[in-house]
Amino acid sequence: MLSKTSRWLTYLTAFLYAILGIILFVLPGQVAPVFAWKVSPFVTMTIGGWCLGNAWLAWISARRWEWRLVYSALAYLWLFGVLQLVVVIGFRDKLAPEHPIAWLYFAAIGANTVTAAVGVLDAVRGRPGKQEFGSAVGVSWRLMDVAFVLFVGFLGIYGALARLGAPGTNGGIFPEVLSLFTMRSFAAFYSSIALAAILLLRERNLRTYLHHSLASYGLIVAITAAALANLGTFDFAARPGGLIYLGAYLVVGIPLLFVFRSLGTGGREGGRPAR
Repeated sequence: MLSKTSRWLTYLTAFLYAILGIILFVLPGQVAPVFAWKVSPFVTMTIGGWCLGNAWLAWISARRWEWRLVYSALAYLWLFGVLQLVVVIGFRDKLAPEHPIAWLYFAAIGANTVTAAVGVLDAVRGRPGKQEFGSAVGVSWRLMDVAFVLFVGFLGIYGALARLGAPGTNGGIFPEVLSLFTMRSFAAFYSSIALAAILLLRERNLRTYLHHSLASYGLIVAITAAALANLGTFDFAARPGGLIYLGAYLVVGIPLLFVFRSLGTGGREGGRPAR
């Protein structure tokens, strides 16, 4: 079982990400020049999308706070904080901590990491076991999860290993040239998503899948909104890889709306088992 301390730390993490995300998402042009490292307004807005998505995921998970329902979503949040902290430490010589927005970013990542440490300790001490409840997961869900892990996991590995000049850094997929710092930050984000989704491969309960999908939906909405707001940056004719970046979020996000309408969001019993 997770403690009250862990729950309130999750709420705190949600609050910090919400404040940071709003600033980065709404004021990317003003914030980009003074962010924690050198980034473009589009990257700033995208990081703001991550933060807004994390805020939603942390809040809805803390609100429901049932281990068997929220563990995989929390695993993503914990991994995100730890891996982003590793990236920041690895590129500490590139940091520009002069502006308060940089310190707000560090505070959010730091609170996230503390939340991860406390949550992991709670999970280890409580040793929560597998439980079966509600509708069972169908084969289609597992197949989609495998495909998702392979695709997003590839993005994470590629981002962690790519060097300057590789297609992922020179506008081949994301439509701007990325520094290695930014590329590794993207890699940490995608790796967190993939590793958390791996946990669902052994999950038997549909409600857990549905909660994970709902909790992650804020990321899909916010990142897609950032891409659409910067649609002019894409050149799909010259760099068709941009279709992968934008299309991947739409391919996942649109069908989930119909899933939520049909099966619910996992918060309470109801709906039909997936086939």
